[in-house]
Amino acid sequence: MGKSDSTILGFFAGAVSGVVVGLLLAPDKGSNTRDKLTFQFDKLRKNMEMRIDELFVHKNLEENLAKEESIKVIQNVKEKAEYIKEAIRDDFNELISQIKNQD
Repeated sequence: MGKSDSTILGFFAGAVSGVVVGLLLAPDKGSNTRDKLTFQFDKLRKNMEMRIDELFVHKNLEENLAKEESIKVIQNVKEKAEYIKEAIRDDFNELISQIKNQD
């Protein structure tokens, strides 16, 4: 679990604890307190789901960018390797030609 994941988890755990303690200590009827807790938990759940979705979207974007950069680097290396291979072939053919001309 990354640092940002731990921070978000800690935030939500603190928020849940605060809501529960606040509602349980408030002077109100049990049914009202339960309704408030249910409402707050639903609100918190929706908020948490939204944040988790944002994390996954962000992570997927980073992975896609990394893949794109990797593909660019690999293509660049292939092009340079092809250039070097052609240069070596040309030098080798020139050397063979010079050897044949000396005979």
